Amino acid sequence: MRVVSGIKPTGNLHLGNYLGAIRQWVVMQDDVAAKGGESLFFIADLHGLTEWIAPEELAGHTIEMAAALIAAGIDPARSILFNQARVPQHSELSWLLNNVARVGWLNRMTQFKDKAGKNREGASVGLYDYPVLMAADVLLYNATHVPVGEDQKQHLELTRDIATKFNQDYRRELFVLPEPMVSTEAPRVMSLRDPGAKMSKSNPSEQARVNLIDDDDTIAAKFRKAKSDADVLPDSVAGLADRPEARNLVTIYAALSGSTPDAVLAEFAGQGFGAFKPALADLAVATLGPIRDRMLRLLDDRAEVGRLLEAGAERARALAAPLLLDVQRTMGLQVSTLGARDS
Repeated sequence: MRVVSGIKPTGNLHLGNYLGAIRQWVVMQDDVAAKGGESLFFIADLHGLTEWIAPEELAGHTIEMAAALIAAGIDPARSILFNQARVPQHSELSWLLNNVARVGWLNRMTQFKDKAGKNREGASVGLYDYPVLMAADVLLYNATHVPVGEDQKQHLELTRDIATKFNQDYRRELFVLPEPMVSTEAPRVMSLRDPGAKMSKSNPSEQARVNLIDDDDTIAAKFRKAKSDADVLPDSVAGLADRPEARNLVTIYAALSGSTPDAVLAEFAGQGFGAFKPALADLAVATLGPIRDRMLRLLDDRAEVGRLLEAGAERARALAAPLLLDVQRTMGLQVSTLGARDS
């Protein structure tokens, strides 16, 4: 069993990033290890180039994301953690697979339509073609399983289509067809000021999100001031149907405690937010505080974080090189002995 997953390097990491993605990776690492499998986690800095970003921002965000992952529990000794750009086989295989993928397949990708909006002619080729790079990210390691959310299912289907066509075209079962990995459903964390919008770094209000680097007092204050309503908490989730503010805070409590919204409501039913929000604030501080402290210690030595990423990239390159060489030879590309060693 080999699991591969990537995450784009975003800055100003917040509670939504942690509960929605980072913590899921930690759980996955442990589950896969328990089954005797192998996990590769990469920071998708090449995917970060599909839309303009200042070079210093991208570099900084990559180190910050790595620090957050390690602080949250990703162990570079147990898993392979690296940034995508340091394994050039990702880019090389992507180009080879561009000659297998069909334009019609890419035209059906809904995420390009969503991200490009009305400016499709002005969008980068990278934004259009990044599903093929995503396929290369997975196929390069002959991943058996890939964790996917609802928005990524189409991309995994494309990956399987590309692998199938390659195997058929070249009459070889070279690529493994990866299976979707069923994991714990990530909670949808909404803004603390507007429960109709996801928690996001783009919101101009600092009160709308809890940043991973916030100190304990700031975390507690943000939850105490979070938007709520005047009613007491019900005894079941059904009672939150028309109460988005309450539903968001209960969802966050359940996620942080490793519980369920129903269990949270069973504990707090009949109580108002004057009691619930301080309890939520204490739980958030207890959970996020140690992660923040580890993350800040790591960021005090960014060179060491870079060293850990490079060590992971070396391991990833060792896995990727034989597969890429096999693909090149299968496609008729003549590879010298020197080239084979360098690939």
